[in-house]
Amino acid sequence: MASKVQRQQAIAKLIGAQSVTNQPQLVDLLAEQGIAATQATVSRDLEDLGAVKVRVPGGDTVYAIPEYEPARIAPEDQLRRVMGEWVAEVKRSANLVILRTPPGCAHVVASALDRSGLTGLMGTVAGDDTLLCVADEETGGARLADRLRDLAGIS
Repeated sequence: MASKVQRQQAIAKLIGAQSVTNQPQLVDLLAEQGIAATQATVSRDLEDLGAVKVRVPGGDTVYAIPEYEPARIAPEDQLRRVMGEWVAEVKRSANLVILRTPPGCAHVVASALDRSGLTGLMGTVAGDDTLLCVADEETGGARLADRLRDLAGIS
């Protein structure tokens, strides 16, 4: 029988690796790994993990676990995946860059950017579907916006 920590680690890995749309699906995925859990237990685990539902392209909602680990660097391919999936628009003004995402997704993009160590990015502030990125003076908003457009695959 898996401990609570082992079960929660398995849940975090499953959510990170595939689109999990509901708790019964998660119970089934855990069972495939030999981990027995009830929907009530999974619900408490998701709350403990800080999991949130985010809308993905196509309109479905899936679970995501925003991470705040400043020491952990997001690899560039992971950053490209997050940006490509969830950034719909990039605009800039002076040293500020605004990113638009589907509703409920801005915090996921902000977390990935904050962990990226992206040169010229001082920090982010996320709302529901809008993300503010602040460029340092040397980089400026135009160069940062171009870099973020490139990462998101937006021309």
